[in-house]
Amino acid sequence: MQNDLRIVFMGTPDFAVGVLKEMVEAGKNIVGVITAPDKPAGRGRKLMTSAVKEYATSKSLTVLQPTNLKDESFLKELKSLNANLQVVVAFRMLPKAVWKMPELGTFNLHASLLPQYRGAAPINWAIINKEEKTGVTTFFIDEKIDTGSIIANKEVIIEESETADTLHDKLMRKGADLVLETLNLIEKGNANPKPQPESGSLKDAPKLTPENTRIDWSQSGEDIDAFIRGLSPYPVAWSLLHNNNEDLKTKIYAARFEKDTHEQEPGFIQASKKELKVACLDGYIIIKEIQLPGKRKMEVSSLLNGYSFSDDSKLS
Repeated sequence: MQNDLRIVFMGTPDFAVGVLKEMVEAGKNIVGVITAPDKPAGRGRKLMTSAVKEYATSKSLTVLQPTNLKDESFLKELKSLNANLQVVVAFRMLPKAVWKMPELGTFNLHASLLPQYRGAAPINWAIINKEEKTGVTTFFIDEKIDTGSIIANKEVIIEESETADTLHDKLMRKGADLVLETLNLIEKGNANPKPQPESGSLKDAPKLTPENTRIDWSQSGEDIDAFIRGLSPYPVAWSLLHNNNEDLKTKIYAARFEKDTHEQEPGFIQASKKELKVACLDGYIIIKEIQLPGKRKMEVSSLLNGYSFSDDSKLS
């Protein structure tokens, strides 16, 4: 069976742009792009467009930016594009009226090896949980979140020094390849989706919040190191700095673990002219990049040039 694909693409951030770009360069027939509405940002509250809109506009693609995916006027506009397939990459949950619309269905690219790490932040949690590998999966969307039948997947190795930033880029490239493979399978009528296995222990990838991105200094150094890497460069692991009678919400972008035995309280800070060490369960976290409130991100060596730590300073 041969399907002449007419594709609507849905996505918003940079991760989705990498995939859309590959589709355009492969000559796929993209009849429309759905992305988030423009939002005011920065001090001037200037309207900012999504990364996907920016790219789609540069390629003269039709762009729709609905605020409500159930709105009748949007549904009418979407239907008028006459797509027979929808591709979703890093967008939002779709109502049934949207994902059921095209004849060939709607498939999603998810940045994990499903059924593991369903949810909003699979890249981050795979690193935080010290996984040795992750990957990308394409699946047909159904009523629940990330539970639909799997079309295809590809594995990616997680390196020891991996950050959310470096893994994001690897998965974006691998995901773009997988989307093209999936499109070719559907085009030739060779897609053979299989239900997701539900046996064994499944790990989730919940949304990142201020509550679950705070560092617990009583953990092992390896766990803290993975936590910091898994949240860098966004949204960034944080801790409260208690210093000179101030409590400062401090972001930690980069660090390394030094194994050692000590009897210091978790979070206790040792500051020298060149190094900032924080006590953890089985050694010290050596902070390399840090950001104090109202300041820019900086190397610790720059911070130590003009900032002093009291003898009882600590992170919690």
